[in-house]
Amino acid sequence: MDRADFLRLIIGSAALAALPAVVRAGQGDYDFWFTRLMYESGDWDVDARMPSNVITALIDYTTLRVDPDEHVIALSDPKMRLAPFCYLAGHKLVQFSPQERANFAAYVRNGGFVFVDDCNHDIDGLFAKSFEAEMAAIFGREALQKIPNSHPLYSSYFRFTEPPTTAFELNGWGDDLVHDYLKGISINGRMGLLYSNKDYGCEWDYDWRNKRFLAEDNTKFAVNIVMYALNA
Repeated sequence: MDRADFLRLIIGSAALAALPAVVRAGQGDYDFWFTRLMYESGDWDVDARMPSNVITALIDYTTLRVDPDEHVIALSDPKMRLAPFCYLAGHKLVQFSPQERANFAAYVRNGGFVFVDDCNHDIDGLFAKSFEAEMAAIFGREALQKIPNSHPLYSSYFRFTEPPTTAFELNGWGDDLVHDYLKGISINGRMGLLYSNKDYGCEWDYDWRNKRFLAEDNTKFAVNIVMYALNA
């Protein structure tokens, strides 16, 4: 299924044609654009510099045509269903409105991909408990499952044997644990939601020009996430 067919499936041919010309043109100009989801509850606007690092990594390592700008769109806006990749994060309560819940469900069930990151980097905090409750309400209690280290996510571009550990875990923040797994929700054998409480967003929240000081570029795993989202 190509991108045009995907868009028609998600929102319908008539709705796609009715979008503003600048939006429709943008779909043809880029293979990837970074979309952050704004939701009414909680603090959605965390790790402000993280998107620029992910975008830079994709430009550095891949041949994708990458939009250089972050795009913020309300989860309640049906146009979020156009995005090839969405990011949602925060520290606080997650309590979706009916429209947010409907868009999230339709997007994931119809081939979209959301990367959700718990900035508290713990398993018992408010974000974790409330977000996981939302997923149970939308997809069912058993939908969110641990991802095995053999999952294609870990070899979609670079090769990883396990989810990379973050400095926040190693420093004993959050719940004082190094989380040895990620979670996901799969629809028809394809993961449409990747859920992390490792706090990758904050790990990648630095000026992209400082990457040259790192012994190993820690945003390589972000490349894997995006490449899986685009190709799975």
